[in-house]
Amino acid sequence: EEYAERVLDVFFPRHCPVCDRLLPMGKGVHPACALKWKRITGPTCLRCGKALSGSYKDEEFCEDCKRRRHFFDRGIAVFPYRSIASSLYRFKYEGRQEYAAYFGQEIFLHCASFLAQIRPDALIPVPMYEKKRRSRGYNQAALLAREVSKRSGIPMKDHLVIRVKNTAPQKQMDAHRRRQNLKNAFFLRESVVELKCVVIIDDIYTTGSTMDALATLLKANGVHRVYAVSLSIGTL
Repeated sequence: EEYAERVLDVFFPRHCPVCDRLLPMGKGVHPACALKWKRITGPTCLRCGKALSGSYKDEEFCEDCKRRRHFFDRGIAVFPYRSIASSLYRFKYEGRQEYAAYFGQEIFLHCASFLAQIRPDALIPVPMYEKKRRSRGYNQAALLAREVSKRSGIPMKDHLVIRVKNTAPQKQMDAHRRRQNLKNAFFLRESVVELKCVVIIDDIYTTGSTMDALATLLKANGVHRVYAVSLSIGTL
């Protein structure tokens, strides 16, 4: 697999996820660029993983999580969304699939002790509606989950849950409309009773509605604990 990646590097040079310029062979990011993005550090919300600062830093939960109940057990995220927004756009909409290797590495490094503590049975990427996936050519959440699986040894199961409803884009929706939009959006294709603990993986956490919809479905079918890991998260 490593040899195949080196061959691909020769014919299809990778772009740096931070600056988008071409990378030297075998590199996932320019060393100087790796220092530019802010990571989430310090106190975080014990439910969703948002960074807590200012008057919130001594609180257990962020304002969002105080106001509404979540169905996943806990969330963790690597970057504040604004820090990597333009890179995420290229990753999702401009075909920069190669960013997944660096993003997956960063998720693994950031979450390694968390994953060791919860010992999940599987990683489940947030599924994409099939027609949309074919049009884009890939599901970015599945690319991230594959990279985390490769580094952690935790199996990725991207076939368990499918998206059966082509939900409207949620960018401009509030939390209530997002929940309505996701009603009956997911369907379980196989039994999950042998899975006691799973981690859902996505590129962006906004209100948690997607994670909640998946956690509700998985728990209703026998999964005991469901955690949410995101590459990026909105701020307070």
